[in-house]
Amino acid sequence: MNRLTLNAICAAFAFLPALAIAQDFSSVEIRTTKVSEGIYALQGAGGNLGLVVGDNGAFLIDDQYAPLTDKIKAAVAEVTNQPIRFVFNTHWHGDHTGGNENMAEAGALVVAHDNVRKRMSAGQFMEFFEREVPPATEQALPVVTFNDQVTFHLGGHTVNAIHVPNAHTDGDAIVRLAEANVIHTGDIVFHGLYPFIDYGSGGSLAGMIGATDRVILLADEDTSVITGHGGPVIDRNQLRAYRDMLATVHGRLEDLIEVGATLEQVLEAEITREFDAQWGQGFIEPDRWVELNYKGMSAD
Repeated sequence: MNRLTLNAICAAFAFLPALAIAQDFSSVEIRTTKVSEGIYALQGAGGNLGLVVGDNGAFLIDDQYAPLTDKIKAAVAEVTNQPIRFVFNTHWHGDHTGGNENMAEAGALVVAHDNVRKRMSAGQFMEFFEREVPPATEQALPVVTFNDQVTFHLGGHTVNAIHVPNAHTDGDAIVRLAEANVIHTGDIVFHGLYPFIDYGSGGSLAGMIGATDRVILLADEDTSVITGHGGPVIDRNQLRAYRDMLATVHGRLEDLIEVGATLEQVLEAEITREFDAQWGQGFIEPDRWVELNYKGMSAD
């Protein structure tokens, strides 16, 4: 199985009904990539995890699905004997928050943006996938939330989480590790596949572009960028290529919507044609991605 196919499968796990994905967790392996000293990217099923190891504890960025908690903890134990003190959710989707309850029971403090707790508390309907997401249990909810940004000081690492509004959702945060020159983007960046944008949760393509611009401004030529899906680690030039793809498609789509083009006419225009070979082989096919953004932008 090639890496692109594997990435597509892992991304697709994020949006399948729970009963469908539960059957496959036994075969999921957690793969660990060292990004910098004390910084790791972990891949399994769902969003890419970040792990920050300090001399007084570990900080986990996202936690995938509940059935994977033991495998994730085992992967963490392979690189450190420090306990997981914090779990940070980059947004509310289940492939990033599904392990919250397990991690909290094991002693971790779960932290996220205010809107993450709100959406998890209320439950959501994901129209694009025709999926009803029930409210999370009280034990799975973040117990510390923030509005704009929050900083953790973890034994040699400064972990700065910054809210980027109305991008993938309305509760996204990127995580910057200044000393290590590493940024975890959450689902702002899907590398090698077209990104899902949750318009029903306040997301937007314009917001994705703005959030990616924010990451680019924080990065330099030596920055390691941990992506939400794909990757798992890219550099600033690859990030710029992703941003340019988003901006080009957004501009073309905006022009067509402005002149009243129907969805059928937009699809006939093949506005993603030069990007499909690189970005269109994931779990959202090009026409479906155009449809997602056409409907979302038309409703604004």
